[in-house]
This record gives sequence, C-alpha cells and structure tokens, in this order.
Amino acid sequence: MTETIDDGGIASPARAAFGESVRRRLDRNPMVSRIDAADLEIYGRQNFLSAQECAEMRALIDASAKPSTLFSGSANADYRTSHSGNLSPWNPLVESVTDRICALTGLPATHGETLQGQRYTQGQEYKVHCDYFPPAADYWQAMRKTGGQRTWTAMIYLSPVEAGGETHFPMCQFMVPPVEGMVLIWNNMDRDGAPNRSSLHAARPVERGVKYVVTKWFRERPWG
Repeated sequence: MTETIDDGGIASPARAAFGESVRRRLDRNPMVSRIDAADLEIYGRQNFLSAQECAEMRALIDASAKPSTLFSGSANADYRTSHSGNLSPWNPLVESVTDRICALTGLPATHGETLQGQRYTQGQEYKVHCDYFPPAADYWQAMRKTGGQRTWTAMIYLSPVEAGGETHFPMCQFMVPPVEGMVLIWNNMDRDGAPNRSSLHAARPVERGVKYVVTKWFRERPWG
C-alpha cells in the first residue's frame, strides 16, 4: 500500500522504517528487556530514574495537575478519572529526562510532544484507549498538520503502588505492574507502519496508594 500523508490509518513505509530503527536500538541495549508479546513491540528498562528524580517529578506533577481530559478535549467522569498536566520543557529535570528518553530510543527530540505527568489516586483509572490517532476522529486533520501520527510511547513509573494501577494491554492479555523508576516503551504502529490495535491499553484502577507516571509521545514527523 502506498504511503499517504493524509491517512494515518494505512501502512506507511516511513513509519515502518522509523519503527525498525528504534527496534534495532532497543534490541541492542543490554539494559533493556523486550516483553514477550507476539503482536506488540514493547520494552522495559528498570532504574531509568533514581528515587530522588522520581520524587522531584512527582512534585512537578502535583504542581501542574488538573482533572484529565480525553484527547478530543472533552472531560469524562467515568472514562479517564486521573489528574494530569504538561511539564515545562525548560525545567532542568524535565529537559534531562527528555534527553535520556531520546538517547535510549534514538527518537528525535523534535518529534516528541511535551512530557506529560499523570497522577492516579485510589479508584482512579483510564479505561482502554489508543495512543495513536484514529483517522476517523474529528481532530485527525489538525494532527496531520502538527506532526502526523503518534508512533512510539515512552512512559515512566514514578511511584510504587500498594495495589492496582497496572498498565493493561487487553489485546495481548498481559499487565505491567508499576515499578518506581522503570520506563515502558512501546510501538503504537505495526511492522508495516499502520496503527496497531494490539497497542490498546488501560491504566487499571489504583486500589491502594497513589500512582504517578510521566509519558512522552513521539510523532512520525517533527511536532508542533
């Protein structure tokens, strides 16, 4: 299928090559472990941030967090119940974390969206959703003009959680429990560069404790 800049839902040689470069880099890194999932490229690295860095990031999230909305801009009291906020890219710690994510993955900093922090208290969750943009969504045309499709996601767990709060990939039938300082990295595209439904995921409700994460999404082209 030929590549079309107007349609984020079809195979794309450019996105496929983008995925291949990240895959090769992560597979070479002895500090990175690939999670066994037949239909999803997903990796983890323990101790990506120190306990002190996690504590400082949690403080930044607390200072900026507001009730989360869906990407379309709507609030949903049932679907996404966390608090979240974009973190200043000029903060030295945010800048350092962003640089380290880019160094780990080889993804260009220019393709990365602003680092976003999320906080989940007891009972809060984000039900099953995709990080890629469905081309049928009313906001897709605007996203085309600001970097195109989302490709890779990098998410760092910033706190231990006493119970619950797992990242659930229902199409792959596994969950990742929060581990403070660990980064989880996955490809939202398949090997052909088309959106991969196996990347659908959910933040399971926190049962005890508070869950903090920061997430960075990367586009197929420079963002913004």
